[in-house]
This record gives sequence, C-alpha cells and structure tokens, in this order.
Amino acid sequence: MPRPTTAERFAAKVNTAGPIPLIRGVLGPCHVWDGGTNGKGYGTFYVAGRTVRAHRYAVEQADGRPIPDGLDIDHRCRNRACVRRSHLEPVTHRVNILRSTNHVARRAAVTHCPAGHAYDKANTYRAKNGTRKCRACKRAQNRARRAAAREQQLATVTPITAPTPERQAA
Repeated sequence: MPRPTTAERFAAKVNTAGPIPLIRGVLGPCHVWDGGTNGKGYGTFYVAGRTVRAHRYAVEQADGRPIPDGLDIDHRCRNRACVRRSHLEPVTHRVNILRSTNHVARRAAVTHCPAGHAYDKANTYRAKNGTRKCRACKRAQNRARRAAAREQQLATVTPITAPTPERQAA
C-alpha cells in the first residue's frame, strides 16, 4: 500500500461538517481540524520534519505561496480549530488583535471617555502605563482638587471675632 501524500494526510484530519459561524460575512460551515491541537486550541500538523499550525498550512497550500513575514492568520469565524480557507485571512498582528473580542479590542473600540468627551487627538493623552486619558476630565479633576485645597486652607483660619463685653470690662 503506498504511503499517503501530505495533502491526503491533511485532508484526512479535516471535518468539513463543522459548525456554521454566527459572524456576519463568514459563509459556510467551519472545516474543523480533528488532528492534534496545541494548548491554545490551534491545530498542529507534522510536515517536512517540523510541526506547523494547521491553519497556516491550509492558507499556504491554498494560495500556493508562503504567508508573508509579519502577517498573522485571522480566524474570521472565531474558531481556532477551523482550517477553511475562506474563513482565514492574512492580516497584521494589530488588525488581528483589534478584530478579536479581547480586552484590548474592547478598549480600542471606545471612542469617548466615561464623561462623554471624545478621545480625539486634541483631547487625549497617554498615561505612563500607555492607557488613554481625557484632558478635559483631567482639567476638571485638577480644578476640583485645587478648590478643595483652598477650602481646606480657609477652614483652618479662625475668623477674627469682636471682643465680648466681659473681656472689655477686664
């Protein structure tokens, strides 16, 4: 019996009757990888003496060329085990992160501060930890802090009172 080709070995580990993604614009069911997976849920495939990620191998085989350096493969269907080419798109790491549903993408999608001020170039600065901060809110916070400090200073001053009649008699 002849040894199966790499393409045959790959195809034997793909279940084409996977779930239909609920993401708008992603058509057809996922082709789920039934072979081995890594700790993060991505399919792994042994080819040419090394282990590669199954979704990256699927894109390279479908396109007939290697994935350009610096590009990630975005699972548009949000299924890490999917190897269907129409669900996979080579994009930059930044685009891949911002398309996801993690905390980084959620924060990047926020366009206004909690008080309703726009995060635009004129009203936004970066804190030491890299987060966006609102200049208008910072100004209001500083004004309130200075007003409270003035009130505190005035509260410690005892007002001058007129002498009482008993004191004048003495």
